[in-house]
Amino acid sequence: MRTHLALLGFLVFAGAAMAADEPKPVIATDDKTIEASVVIDPALKSYPALYDKLLASGKREYDKARAGAAAEFKSTPDLFGDGRKFFYRRTDKLRSAIGSYISVLRSDDTFEGGAHPNHVIDTLLWDMKAARFVNIKPFFKEMTDGGPTLERLARLIRAALAVEKKARDIEVANPDTDQWISAVKPKITDIGGIALAPSTEAGRSSGFVVYFSPYAVGPYAEGEFIVFIPYTAFQSALSPAGLALFGGTRPKSDEAFDER
Repeated sequence: MRTHLALLGFLVFAGAAMAADEPKPVIATDDKTIEASVVIDPALKSYPALYDKLLASGKREYDKARAGAAAEFKSTPDLFGDGRKFFYRRTDKLRSAIGSYISVLRSDDTFEGGAHPNHVIDTLLWDMKAARFVNIKPFFKEMTDGGPTLERLARLIRAALAVEKKARDIEVANPDTDQWISAVKPKITDIGGIALAPSTEAGRSSGFVVYFSPYAVGPYAEGEFIVFIPYTAFQSALSPAGLALFGGTRPKSDEAFDER
């Protein structure tokens, strides 16, 4: 019953979100084993090479989710009693388009019969000139794992997370040693999902918006965390490419993008 209620609540929430905010899926199915879909922001069609990559990736995960549900149905049919089924939704949204860089916000929502659904968020950075996905390393003079730049970014992100937690009445004594926030480490793979934030200056970015899934830097019940790091906090570490990209301040209107 608990699992059934968790799924019912999740599907009601997911359905409301789709109706209110999401475009129609580009791929979808709803059968006895799974409700699955892939949603891609129509604005991303303006970047055909990127869109094709997102569609191909979404289709792979969609097919994998359907195959997994079918296999589970075959091996454990009781899991699907009383109308229960698995759920999978991949959503790719245009977060920003700045210069030759496109930031994509990705979420994967799943339910496979556990105590609660799973919500995973990440970001992708697409270089239109190179026609490929890249990371933020070219924006900095130095960015080795454990090096001074990533040490600085990790500290900035931990401090911003502590501020966000305190705003939610979650006590953080020391962000550098906190049980959860200390998971942010000076490695390119351990600082969260990074998107370029828009700026008051056209064609430039005001800094990084950093995303963390539920359970990444806090208990699942705390939900996801999103923090902003202004470029001025790491300006001295920027490479010529980074200095050309960053400038201005974050528009107030951009803060509304991540409001849930």
